[in-house]
Amino acid sequence: FYGRQWRDEDRIACLRFVAGAGYRYYLYAPKGDAILRRRWRERWDRTDEARMRSLAACCGGLGLEWGFGLSPLGLVEDPSAENLRRLRDKVRYLEDFGARLLCILFDDMPRNVGALAAAQLDVVAEAMAVSRAEHALVCPSYYSTDPVLERVFGAMPTDYWEELGAGLPAETGIFWTGDKVCADAHDAVGLGEIAARLARRPVLWDNYPVNDGARGANFLRIDAFRGRSSELAGLTQAHFVNPMNQCWLSRIPLQTLALLYAEGPGYEPAAAFARCARAQCGEELAGLLAADLHALQHEGLSALSGFRLAQLRARYAALQSPFAAEVSEWLNGGYAFDPACLTD
Repeated sequence: FYGRQWRDEDRIACLRFVAGAGYRYYLYAPKGDAILRRRWRERWDRTDEARMRSLAACCGGLGLEWGFGLSPLGLVEDPSAENLRRLRDKVRYLEDFGARLLCILFDDMPRNVGALAAAQLDVVAEAMAVSRAEHALVCPSYYSTDPVLERVFGAMPTDYWEELGAGLPAETGIFWTGDKVCADAHDAVGLGEIAARLARRPVLWDNYPVNDGARGANFLRIDAFRGRSSELAGLTQAHFVNPMNQCWLSRIPLQTLALLYAEGPGYEPAAAFARCARAQCGEELAGLLAADLHALQHEGLSALSGFRLAQLRARYAALQSPFAAEVSEWLNGGYAFDPACLTD
């Protein structure tokens, strides 16, 4: 996601949590890490390389298949021999950390080429030619039917999805967020339609509970997953989740998704939220979050003011836990959206 990034120790703790909850994959791809995006031709310094080795060791010890999401900004527009050589070098460099997922991400970047799919296929082919990864995944420029993508990045070329699907190896995953960038629900009809166009089941990139945008930063999306069913397992190749900027609070919805798949038709969102909030936060804080769920999830920070805001601030400041600390910091403007995060 964009904006404020997770602390290293929180990320490691979350990896332990998701592995225990039944998740199988982890993709390190923060938009805030310029070495994976704007400065993709460069390498991390020694300090950051040590961080990546710690990340790799953690994933390896937990049995998580993991990888980096590489967003080579500007490469599609300038696929010079030198830039392609640097791409190959970067893929080798990243995989030397032990990454097993090769992810080339073309999302949320300007494009100034006509034959977009063909140019992107060339980039992916260069990366795959030197990759030793177990799995390869690609995020298209148009990863949803949401009209906002064409408003921001221009009209999608004709047959863009069909051309990508025809040009990528059948085993390569293609990310898809649904009918919206942040979809409220996913169903068989929509996923079946895009599967036909991509000539494969999509890899679902679920933008819940992410809250990194100008609108989303106003909310804490701690409620259970809704608008999804365990039938998604047969409609997708995999189900990835983009969490919130709040690392610890993200655990509540993340655990409910694991319950959704485990319980199948018996899954009930309200009960899942209550169960997972208690499991993660303890009885007292879970009770407060349940009582304030509508305010945090639906009303949002901008709707809270005066006595009500002061009451909430005092309520969560009195509790000692990383979950309460994130609520407090959000209530005090510590996660405000900064448009500057979009410039890279």
